Amino acid sequence: MMAAISTSSWESFFRLMGVLLIFVFVLALTYFCTRWIARYQGNLHTTKNIKIIETYRITNNKYIQIVEVGAVCLVIAVCKDTITLLCEMTREELAWLPESDEQPPVVSENFQEILRKLKERLPRK
Repeated sequence: MMAAISTSSWESFFRLMGVLLIFVFVLALTYFCTRWIARYQGNLHTTKNIKIIETYRITNNKYIQIVEVGAVCLVIAVCKDTITLLCEMTREELAWLPESDEQPPVVSENFQEILRKLKERLPRK
């Protein structure tokens, strides 16, 4: 009777380890496939002649965008069904324009700063 119980517990242990290994394999496969798809889609949208410089959201489906086409910057209004040209600008007329491959500066606060600000806003009891 004891031999049957110990064999059963070892079997269940190895089954658990097998399921965990399969789970880790599926997670790793998902991670690498997601990275590959992101790189593939990123390469689809990189062009040399058209760049979206800035987008400003007006409402849920209305935006104003500054688009650089060649050497000209166009200010367009993008709606649900239409795109309207508002004006043309040169590079010198823009307040800020990133270099050719430079990303716009990202302002990021760490979690501790956000939590500290939130604590300051909460009323004390």
